Amino acid sequence: MKLPLLPFPLLIFFSGPLAAELLTTAGKPVELSVRAAGERGVRLTLKPVEFAPELPANPALLDSTAAPVARWRDLDGPQEARVGELQILVRPVPLTVRVTAAGGRLIQELVVDAAGKVAFALDGQPVLGLGEGGPRPGKDWQHAPVEFDRRGRMEDMVPRWQSDAYGSRNPVAVLAGTGGWGLYFAAPWGKIDLSKPDRGLFVPNEPRVAGPRQTVGNQQQQLGKGLPPAESVVTGLLDVFVFDARQPAVFMKDLAAISGPAVLPPKWALGYMQSHRTLEDDVAMLQIVDTFREKHIPMDAVIYLGTGFTPRGWNKPQPSFEFNPEVFKHDPATVLSDFHARNTKVVLHMVPWDRDRLPVLDDAHLGSYWKEHEALVKAGVDGWWPDEGDWFDLHERLTRHQLYYQGPLSSQPDRRPWSLHRNGYLGIARWGGWVWSGDTQSTWKSLEAQIAVGINHSLSLSPFWGSDIGGFFSTPELTGELYLRWFQFGAFCPSFRSHGRTWWTRLPWGWGLDSLGPVEDREPPKVSELNNPAIEPLVRRYAELRYRLLSYNYTAAWQARDGGLPMMRALWLHYPEDPKARGIGNEYLWGGDLLVAPVFQKGATSRDVYLPVGKWHDFWSGEIVDGGRTVSRPVDLGTMPLYVKAGAILPLDPVRQYTAEPVTEPRVIRVHTGADGSGVLYEDDGGSQGYLKGEAAVTSFSWNDRERKLVIEPRVSTQARQTKPQAFRIELVPGGTAKVVEYTGSSLTISL
Repeated sequence: MKLPLLPFPLLIFFSGPLAAELLTTAGKPVELSVRAAGERGVRLTLKPVEFAPELPANPALLDSTAAPVARWRDLDGPQEARVGELQILVRPVPLTVRVTAAGGRLIQELVVDAAGKVAFALDGQPVLGLGEGGPRPGKDWQHAPVEFDRRGRMEDMVPRWQSDAYGSRNPVAVLAGTGGWGLYFAAPWGKIDLSKPDRGLFVPNEPRVAGPRQTVGNQQQQLGKGLPPAESVVTGLLDVFVFDARQPAVFMKDLAAISGPAVLPPKWALGYMQSHRTLEDDVAMLQIVDTFREKHIPMDAVIYLGTGFTPRGWNKPQPSFEFNPEVFKHDPATVLSDFHARNTKVVLHMVPWDRDRLPVLDDAHLGSYWKEHEALVKAGVDGWWPDEGDWFDLHERLTRHQLYYQGPLSSQPDRRPWSLHRNGYLGIARWGGWVWSGDTQSTWKSLEAQIAVGINHSLSLSPFWGSDIGGFFSTPELTGELYLRWFQFGAFCPSFRSHGRTWWTRLPWGWGLDSLGPVEDREPPKVSELNNPAIEPLVRRYAELRYRLLSYNYTAAWQARDGGLPMMRALWLHYPEDPKARGIGNEYLWGGDLLVAPVFQKGATSRDVYLPVGKWHDFWSGEIVDGGRTVSRPVDLGTMPLYVKAGAILPLDPVRQYTAEPVTEPRVIRVHTGADGSGVLYEDDGGSQGYLKGEAAVTSFSWNDRERKLVIEPRVSTQARQTKPQAFRIELVPGGTAKVVEYTGSSLTISL
């Protein structure tokens, strides 16, 4: 029986004498429901009839739920339904759901067996996503290729802390099929088997009982191991989203629609952050900041670890909310005020009190737990680095991000929160969720692997990611060269932060010193690598470039909120029709216009870079290069290949020493000729919640290459109702033609 295609949602219920096949899974009668999910997605829920809730609880998803378009408990043959532009065909034995787009193009076909396993189609194209991290490298990991494409193995989907090249694992069952499909297995938790070439398999975990428990501190606590709470796992329950990803940008927008839009970070969080370990005293802490300012190396924030994670940290032995009197010789609030007078934010490392006071982290405990932080807020703390929490179950991990967003807002309602976590999951972006990849090793292979990790994380977990610049555990491989190459990469990651043991070697000027400082590693860097004067000026160069790109980067952060696109983007997101671009995991797009190719080989003199179809401008030389091919770009120590696509309109700011520093020079609007193009510039006050009320400005740029005309005009919407009069210096690349114009918020056409 074929259902008519109607312009409004249709509720269908088949049962009674016409039913030929009762739907069952794991021996239980089940009901299949179909709902819309974003613009081009569908949510398929198979739940036991005895399961009372309409849908399983999942804090990764927004509370709002579309009404069912169709539902069945039994089938008398193939049935059809339509969700927007998607056609759904359901067959009873075995239970098969086929999702197609206009013209009959197959998006995905799911086959559910009696045990609840779900087979899905693979099309020979790379599969990306699956959260953060990768496999544990084998014995020959230094020579093994880095895994970017997720095919070819069984993913156990077990969250874990690991210190190898891939860093910590934060799996999310979001698969981005670069052939044009997407999947998110929202429930239950399970393994993802991509070892077969033509068929993937989702294998649900067996339901588990609550526990085990262990004594931590003074309390018994359940070890969640990052999995969903035991009581949330129901036999026979399946909740899966299928997305049409032929247009990847729509897929990312739909993923954001079901999990919630990202909130904007404070602008200072896009600046450079310097992490510290063993501390001397508050005078020495301020001297580090003064050194940044004296050396004119841009910096926005300092981060301090807690005692126990380093021999001498900011607080009494962790977990503690009290300043360490051995470090803070003066009143802490006065010291933090001195940091602020130097235009420097302060971020403190935290370990959850859950270790010895709270058995779980849930809504009932959030308020009382946040109150422990309030004295630190009053003292002037600007941001938080909640570490550990590996024992939290999946829901608690999400709640922890919520805590460090809503908690600060309860203390300072109009000030944007910022926190950095080691654990995360889909949905944390709406709580300002930033994740770093954990305690990686300082090796060249780790640097290479982190590129792929960051891209896959950005496709499936949150748009805000980073790694410890230089790696965390020092090894003899750590040299000034490796630190610089990692710093170059870090300048094009959302989180731009140096951190690691033997921490003087993570200072921009550390490789020019004659001492390693406090040595914490079993195999520290070689002292013979010090006294290297070449590193500091090159580090400064990339720090300055990061700040010159501040407006571009802040706009990219807003695009994560506005359309779900991450800052760090797989080539596939913008070049889905390019088969070669789909599987490349050692280069990426920063925003939509800049292509970044980090150098990850020791002593490299060239870097092979694949350029998608079109014309590209070499950022450094200005040379125009034809794409659709791999080019060999010569490199020296100070060069990381960067390319700008023809038609790109790139805003460049004057160099600042901190993100809020006032400047008088006009912002440069650099137009890269060779193709028509467009761009946007997003602006707000950089720190308040006013952007949620439309207190922002979005300026649109469009370039007609043949007529050599640039049009500048405001975009007015509920999310951006303001315009900002300002001076722009328009520059053409190549050629250098420049013109300074005054833009007042009205449409402006410029001939060049």
